[in-house]
Formats: sequence, C-alpha cells, structure tokens
Amino acid sequence: MDNNFDSVLDMYLFEANSLLEQLDDILLRAEHEQAFDKECIDEIFRIMHTIKGSSAMMQFNSIMTISHKVEDLFYYIREKGINSKYNEQLVNLVFKFTDFIKDEISKIEDGQELEENLEPFEKEIIGFLNVISGQVPENNLSKDEAALTQSTALLIDEIIEENDEELISEEVQVSNRYAIKIIFDDDIGMENIRAYLIINQLRETGIDFTYKPENVERISETSHDIIKDGFFVYVNDKESLNAAVHVVREALNVKNYTVIEYTDEHAKEENTELKTDSGFVAEINKEIKNTKVDTSKHSKQSLITVNLTKLDKLVNIVGELVIAESMVSSDNEIKKLNLDSFTKSTRQMRKLTDELQDIVMSLRMVPVSGIFQKMKRIVRDMGKELNKEVELVLIGEDTEIDKTIVDGISDPIMHLVRNAMDHGIESEDERIKLGKSRKGMIRLSASNTGGEIHITVEDDGKGFDYKKILAKAKAKDMLTKPEGEYTPKEIFQFIMQPGFSTNEAVTEYSGRGVGMDVVKSNVEKVGGNVVLDSKEGFGTIVTFKIPLTLTIVSGMQVVVGDSEFIIPIKNIQQSFKTSETEIIHNTDGREMILIREKCYPIVRVNEYFGIKTESTNVEDGILILVESGDGSICLFVDSIIGEQQVVVKPLPTILNKNNLKETGISGCSILGDGSINLILDIGNIIESM
Repeated sequence: MDNNFDSVLDMYLFEANSLLEQLDDILLRAEHEQAFDKECIDEIFRIMHTIKGSSAMMQFNSIMTISHKVEDLFYYIREKGINSKYNEQLVNLVFKFTDFIKDEISKIEDGQELEENLEPFEKEIIGFLNVISGQVPENNLSKDEAALTQSTALLIDEIIEENDEELISEEVQVSNRYAIKIIFDDDIGMENIRAYLIINQLRETGIDFTYKPENVERISETSHDIIKDGFFVYVNDKESLNAAVHVVREALNVKNYTVIEYTDEHAKEENTELKTDSGFVAEINKEIKNTKVDTSKHSKQSLITVNLTKLDKLVNIVGELVIAESMVSSDNEIKKLNLDSFTKSTRQMRKLTDELQDIVMSLRMVPVSGIFQKMKRIVRDMGKELNKEVELVLIGEDTEIDKTIVDGISDPIMHLVRNAMDHGIESEDERIKLGKSRKGMIRLSASNTGGEIHITVEDDGKGFDYKKILAKAKAKDMLTKPEGEYTPKEIFQFIMQPGFSTNEAVTEYSGRGVGMDVVKSNVEKVGGNVVLDSKEGFGTIVTFKIPLTLTIVSGMQVVVGDSEFIIPIKNIQQSFKTSETEIIHNTDGREMILIREKCYPIVRVNEYFGIKTESTNVEDGILILVESGDGSICLFVDSIIGEQQVVVKPLPTILNKNNLKETGISGCSILGDGSINLILDIGNIIESM
C-alpha cells in the first residue's frame, strides 16, 4: 500500500465507523419509540447509501453488497411504508447486518480476508422485504429463492420507474432551472469520487437535484468527462440553489464553480439538450446569464481529521521543547551572568511553552460520550438475551479526556456494564419480591475534578456480600492476615485479583474468573486506579480515577538522600514540618500521625526504597500528606525542591522483568539539568501498606 491509499483507507474506516455508531443510535431511538418516522428512515437510507458508495470505491465487495441490500429495503420502506408490527423485526434485522459490517471492518483493520459467501444474508433481507411488501404470506416464505429475488428486484424497479415518471413530469413544468458547473483542482485524481462525495453531501441537505455525468461512483471513466467539461449539478429553485452552492463552497478540492441561470426563452432548449452531449453548455453559455465564483482562497471547512500518530509525535516534540526550555533557563553558566533581559525572555518563553502545551493537550481530548453511547447497544442486546428490562442513565457525556486514555478504558467500562447486566441486576421477579422497581438501572457518569477524571459505573442490583467474598478468598488461600482484621473495602479488593469470580455459574458473559483483574490492570496502564464499593441488596459502585493526560504532568520534586523523586501534584494534599512528640506508634511499632482528628501512617521513603540518608529524625525532614483513591498516607522526605512541569517517560523495557510498577514507580522524567527523576506511584505505595 502506498501512503495515499493508506490515508484514503483511514478516512474510509473513520467515516464507516462513525456512520455505524450513528446508525446504532437511530435504531435504539426507533426501538424505544416503537416507530420508524420519516426522518429516521431517510437517515438510515442515507447512511447505507454512503457506506455502499464508499465501499464500492474501496472495492470492499462484501460491505458494498450488504449495505446495498439494506439500502434497497429502506428504499421500499421510504416509498411504501411499513406496518408497525414489523418494527421489532426490522430493528433486529438491521442490527444483525450492521454487526456483520462491523466485523468486516475489523477484518480490514486486521488485514484479513473479507466474507465471500453472502447468499444467506441476501436471502434474509429479500425474504423480509417480500413479507412486508405482501409478496408472500408471513411465516410462509417460498422455497424458490430465485423467484423471491426476481420479485424483489421487480418491486424495486417498479418504485424507481414511478419516481422517474414523477421526476420527468415535474421537470416539464419547471420554467426556471439553475446549473452549477464545478471544476476540481488540477491533477487531483479520482475526480469521479470527488463528485460523488459532493452528491452525498447534497443528498443530506434534502434538496431535489440531478447531476451530470451520472453513475460517477461506478464508472471511473467519468473522471475524463469531469476533467474535460466539469461536473454539473442541476436544481429547480433559488432556495435549492443556495443550499447547493453552500455545499459546493465547503467541499474539498474545488478549484472554482460557475452558477448558470437558464432564462424562460431558453428553458425548452436546455431541457432538450440536457440529454445530449455535455458539451452543450459551451454553446448556451453565450446566451445565458452566468456568474463565476473563485473559491480557491476560500476556507473550505473548519474541521479536519488528523491521524493520532501525528498528534503523538507533536506531543513528544512539545515535551522535548519543555525539557529544552528548562535546560536553558536553569543553566548555571547563564545564571552567573545575571542578565535581566534574559530572565524576562525566559519568563515569556515559559508562558508561550505553557500555552503551546495546553493547546497540544486539548487537541488530544475527546468526549467520553463515544464510549457511553456504545453501552446502549450492550444493555439493549443483553436485556433481550437475559429477559431483563434495564434503563441506562448517562451523566457527564461531554467530559473530555485524552484519546489514548479513552481507548484504554473502553473495554473495562464494557466489562463492568456486562457484569452489572449479567449478575448484578436481578431478574424482574426477584426485584418485585425485594420491593424494587421492575426495571433495573445502570448509571454511567463522568466528571472532571480538576486533577483527574472520575468515571463511575453504578447499578441498583444485588450488590456484593463481603462475607462470602472473604470466605471464598480464604478457600483460595489468599488471606495475608487474620479474617477479623479485614475491612469491607479491603475485602472488595479480592474481586480484582486474578482468577477470582463471584459468579457461581459460567455464562456467556461472565463467571470464568477473568475480568476484574483485567479491568484493574487496564486502568492502571493509563495511570488510574479502581475503587469498588458495594452494599448487599442495594447495588455496586465502581469508580475509575484517571489522569487527564499521560504525557506532561505537574509534579513536586523532592530529595531523599542522594536521589530525587517526582510526586504528582494531583496526589498531594499538604506538606508540613512536625516533631517527634507528635508521632504515634501503633501496636506493630508503625509510625502514625494525627491530622485533623484522623490518623495517617507514615512511610519513610528512604526505608521504602532502601536509600541511605542523614535525615533520619522527623524534625530534619518534611512530611507530605498524599492520597490516591480512598487511601491516604504521609511520605517522609529530606526536603522539597519545588514544583516542576515534567514530561512522563516510560521506564526502559529492560526493567519490565523487575515489575517496578508494583514497587511504587510509575515512570521517569528528564529534567532541564539532564538528571533523571523517578515518578512515584502513590496508589501502589498505599496498596503495599
């Protein structure tokens, strides 16, 4: 594949996936309202038509064929209507074929061969179309599939012929007609596909129009005609003309366009010549009013699609820029010169790099609505499969988060929703006996707390019995201390251990002991942590606490012996000096301190990592109160250097075998003076206590 094809393929995949997500939302809405209104039918028809055309262009025949069949189905429904008793069947049928298209797209992404045996799928669509059209009685489909296919084709052709007759009769009555002659950029290539994209955009406006050359999506040779004579769009009134011009003006690769108005005395002549060679325009242009508009300098559109790899490179470059700026401003040789102008310039430089950093970070931010909306389909499908009626409530869909993090938490959220549906929400009979509403509830919420994003998956199901969890953990020999010393929160953490499942029976969706441990590890990969809380009989709440971005963070630089560490600012509550008299020792001899009537354990960082230091007395160092999830501790360090904007770098792969993540190190950062500081993983340090 060359780079041009790669970019076209990326655009195709992005558009197809976006359209299929949009289609899922439309179908779910239609199912909820128990009706397919005109707007819904038109939108589905347009989506399938677009997928069909772009798939034909890319020569993905399986997707093109199936989308074409679904398009035919909705073409009939749009023209003839459908009995409401078939609505549920129609929703299930379209879902089935959109799932097929999604599977084919996944194969394209993985470089696999596409499905070639499409006959069963085609027969199913044709059979349904024959039922709703009355060609055959319901539940009594003819075994002669060839006859069914032929009758369906005749049915569609009949509708098309009717519409063509209406179109011709309308054209005869038109006294005024406009044409837009479109010239594409020189040597742009695939002019027929450029024209087809404009056609699709015009269709979405809902205006009536015709175009020449025809069949641009199927006949690549039309590119030669477009290069020679241009591409023509014909409309019948001023309102349609304005809408069409707006589309053309915003379209990509349009060099210029000409608006042509046919006067009354030439209307008949134009209608006749319309069916002849496209060169007729050159002759009648001498007699009619025309206006040329050059759009070569016009801003084509305000949104563009950028490959995530390019954004990753940009973020890396900005990260290196932050390091370079820090190196210059902290250079000892320059500091000795004591130049006021240099100090002023470095301040301005820092301001600009901060602004640049904020802009680059914002480019990667996407709303979590994309993940949340996908859960609607899962709840719908599992509800039907398990015979449970469940309402999905979405809160904070507009909350934005880094694209890489969104990709990382998509599967964990899906797993939690599946768990809630499968063995969290009770059956309808159980809920009624317990005095609950017949309909269950799953709530997905997202909120920005400033330093991090909180994403919560909550259900009003049966919840967890922590006594049963403790007994199962004991049976699996997972306890590390006496049973009576475990708090409910600590007991719930067993659920996230590998191989631990609370489901007694293995189902299609859960019970194999694989899941919550994967959820936890996936969330930790993006720098977050998982907090689980549950109350038996009332439900379960699982919260992901994850950073806004993974690349550049604010951190506090601290010194321990000859080593320097970075503590993320989002984990720090306060720092303070104390004295030995304020230190409390518990029965195990562990040091603790009372702050605002609450006791916190003290972790001496030098002892935790085995670092030699002269600051062994509490008065000689400083305590930093840090928190992660629901846990808090006080870290004892020698001194604090100050706040730093640091670029997070992953640890070298050679160190993976040492599993540093589990020992309280999440990454490292290179500072301006060239030194390497390790970044502490506060959540992991708290868990190890």
